[in-house]
Amino acid sequence: MKIVKNKHIGAYGIIIENNCIVLIKKACGGYTGKLDLPGGGMEHTELPTDTLKREIMEEAGMKVIDFKLLDVTSITFSWQVDKNIIEDLHHIGILYEVKATGKIKKDADGIDSLGANYYEISNLKKDDLTPFAIYSLKKLGYHLK
Repeated sequence: MKIVKNKHIGAYGIIIENNCIVLIKKACGGYTGKLDLPGGGMEHTELPTDTLKREIMEEAGMKVIDFKLLDVTSITFSWQVDKNIIEDLHHIGILYEVKATGKIKKDADGIDSLGANYYEISNLKKDDLTPFAIYSLKKLGYHLK
């Protein structure tokens, strides 16, 4: 078994309206099937705020109209990429509180997302969420089951 160490840096948006949060369902990777914040990896020379705007449009179909930095954090986890490779990933997240407009895109983006939707925060369970989603909601004072 081969272990590969990687680092991933991304910008992620917390969009909350009426006690509901916009989340995407992960289509692939170490968080497959989990609900995650819309966002993703920075392209070469891209500013984090430009990543934030691009990723929210790609994954949720919404236009960012305002944002505020919430925090920068990281987690490390391992997952089995295939039968011969385990990835040890250091995932760094730049987390923003976001105000966005537009109708949410519930269809898959064909890359990373099985679609976006609004989820009532009081109904969310930690086991269904990615670590950045859990961290962000706790940081904003929400209590999860």
